[in-house]
Amino acid sequence: MPSIKSSMAPRAWVRLASGRRIDLLNPSPLDFEDEDIAIGLSRTPRWGGHSVWEWPMSVAQHSILVLEIMRARGRPLADRLQLAALLHDASEGLMAFDPISPVKPFLGDGYKALDARLQAVIHVRYGLPAQLPADWIAPIKDADRASAAAEARHVAGWTLQEIRQALGITARPPAGDPLVSRYGGVPWEPWPARVAAERFLAALAALRA
Repeated sequence: MPSIKSSMAPRAWVRLASGRRIDLLNPSPLDFEDEDIAIGLSRTPRWGGHSVWEWPMSVAQHSILVLEIMRARGRPLADRLQLAALLHDASEGLMAFDPISPVKPFLGDGYKALDARLQAVIHVRYGLPAQLPADWIAPIKDADRASAAAEARHVAGWTLQEIRQALGITARPPAGDPLVSRYGGVPWEPWPARVAAERFLAALAALRA
């Protein structure tokens, strides 16, 4: 007689802040609420959790920063493209995991497939294409790299020379913190998790409206 363990399909349940649960290996667009994405991202740190500030920058704040960098460039942006930018790392909120980029290849194809599956489910939930078109991906990636260049310097504490030579980041960062013009505060200072979650939720609600 097979054991209970061997007869069960692989699964990875996570209990979310809303009280819902999601199987990360078999997710559905109906498994989570807006607040689950916002809270998960607000509690997931960038840069491996390291920071020159009192606390690290969250992926929620980074997501809003990428959106604001795109907006600051003055090009007309469709609401759906802005929504895609805000949600570009949303899978990390459900996993509560953001490995630094050089580590990701060592996590293997399984992690890559898991991340892609979660991101596709999130896109479907919010009315976006499961796989974003190339002309959407390009400006989001460009703003993401600019955000990384600024965060490396002002949040993680790398020097300009180290950013180029050690991290291999060549993108040009914004001249100033575009979040300050919208939210106030100290340039490049990481937000507390509660604040990051509230602002991410507000941005998401505005774009969905």
